[in-house]
Amino acid sequence: MYYAFQKQNIVLFLVVLNAIIIFVQNRNHIYDMHELINRNIEVFVNENLRVFPAVAILGSRQCGKSTLVKMLYQNSDAYLYLDLQNLDDLNKLREPMLFFQANQNVTICLDEIQFVPELFSVLRSEIDRNRRPGRFILLGSASQDLIQKTSESLAGRVGFIELTPFTIEEVEQRANFELNKFWLRGGYPDSYLALSDQGSILWRENFLRTYVERDIPQLGFQIPALQLRRLLTMCAHNQGQLFNSSKLGESLGVTYQTIRRYIDLMEQTFIIHSLPPFEKNIKKRLVKSPKIYIRDSGLLHRLLQIDDFNSLMGNPVFGSSWEGFVIENIISSLKDCQFSFYRSATGDELDLLIERGTRTIAVECKASSAPQVTKGFWSAIETTKPDKTYIVSPVSTSYPIKNDVEVCGLSDFLKKVEL
Repeated sequence: MYYAFQKQNIVLFLVVLNAIIIFVQNRNHIYDMHELINRNIEVFVNENLRVFPAVAILGSRQCGKSTLVKMLYQNSDAYLYLDLQNLDDLNKLREPMLFFQANQNVTICLDEIQFVPELFSVLRSEIDRNRRPGRFILLGSASQDLIQKTSESLAGRVGFIELTPFTIEEVEQRANFELNKFWLRGGYPDSYLALSDQGSILWRENFLRTYVERDIPQLGFQIPALQLRRLLTMCAHNQGQLFNSSKLGESLGVTYQTIRRYIDLMEQTFIIHSLPPFEKNIKKRLVKSPKIYIRDSGLLHRLLQIDDFNSLMGNPVFGSSWEGFVIENIISSLKDCQFSFYRSATGDELDLLIERGTRTIAVECKASSAPQVTKGFWSAIETTKPDKTYIVSPVSTSYPIKNDVEVCGLSDFLKKVEL
């Protein structure tokens, strides 16, 4: 028994040592990145800071929240950053009211505040004592947990902003920008800016492992990491398909209620997006289930072990990957809009409908430089009657194919769309 135990320890040691060697060999490919990219949301953040005593910036882990705030205050001395997962910073808040009052003339940024929920009642009292705009910036990577607690304690005192990974508008001005590279790697800064494809792959794999093994348990959810990773992979295989909780539950050996709870959790932690169906009163029968997308294309490709663009082009998910990539960029870039998809019981379909006020824009996503549409596309347009329709494809030049129907690239669409 002793020798068996000793052998087991040796094997474990070798596994850990191998992981350390791989990390050291590739660390330069992952972390030697000093380029800062301006975020489109900076102006909106500053507008909120001039109005609200506290501004909450929500987004998935590693999407650039703390970097954004540090960029906003890089030339200011009136700024204090505290990482609430850092013990030294946490110790500064042993007497939070005293600390806040001693630093009432600076902007205090509290990162990962959802892990210290007891601070919310203190923040409410301190803001009521001094309602100077821009006193606090709250960063969180779990919207459900954070919004619930701040809604109870800071109603009317906080402005909410969601920060996503990079969008195409933010990175296309870089020298040597390549659409296919951005699509393949996704928008997470450390993945997109990695110095090599291997570095990007390593970063995304580590992100996924940390998400299922550490991030979810830290939020108080005891879900087996392997089960959650399997569900994520199944969602990746069903990218852009109708959500069927019963089918997913059968595959995982859990109830459909459990699947819905898991999906809701992953949506509230910004990994998955559910797109609701179009629900206006029209004569045709419409599907009622949402469509599910892995939000970041880079994470989608890592889940499916698609490591280069040639592999992506030969994979059945190619078309739905482009669809998810386009839809995520559009939703991240357009504010104050309602988003849905249209699908009738007979199969007529539009990938995305964008509504704002009385205006409606339809979007069809085609991963082809010479996109072709079906009869169902024209039938869907006839039924939904959008003001303008775009077929978004990886093309370099826009061109019309019919009145109010135009083929264009993703970047051109974001410049052209009028709502």
